Amino acid sequence: MHIPPYFKRKAWQYVFVGMIVGGVIAYLVFIYMYGEMYEQLLEKNIALESELRDVKKQNQALLEINEDLEKPAIIETIKIDITNPKELKLDSLLVHQLVGLIKEELDSLIGKPIQQLSDSGDLLIATIENKRFKLNDLQYRFEVVKLIISKEVKVEVEAFLVK
Repeated sequence: MHIPPYFKRKAWQYVFVGMIVGGVIAYLVFIYMYGEMYEQLLEKNIALESELRDVKKQNQALLEINEDLEKPAIIETIKIDITNPKELKLDSLLVHQLVGLIKEELDSLIGKPIQQLSDSGDLLIATIENKRFKLNDLQYRFEVVKLIISKEVKVEVEAFLVK
């Protein structure tokens, strides 16, 4: 049986080259789409892990409250907002990680009486502002813009890159 030599004709050479180039382009598009999807899933996973950690701490604090209802009002959650992520060109993954680092520093506040924290609000501000947070070989410092103390402590910070 004779196989015709299609590889010698120009038209067939264009077809074969087109198939190869098309396959390479399709593979690159697939890799790009997979990367974007994986990044979104990673961001969602980090956000859910952070939320789960907060809910567990809140649940633990509420269980302690339930044991003794005569205690004064206590801090249940901590919410941290970074006001300038676009100025430092921080993506949402870095923002989640930085917020997580700050929350780790302030986790001991959950379950404490609100009055105790309001008496030492300056100490809380100094704790955040004097600490350098290292992430991906870069150091960040934060300046407290707004601090609201209630059952949910809300802290708005402005991030700065330390050189």
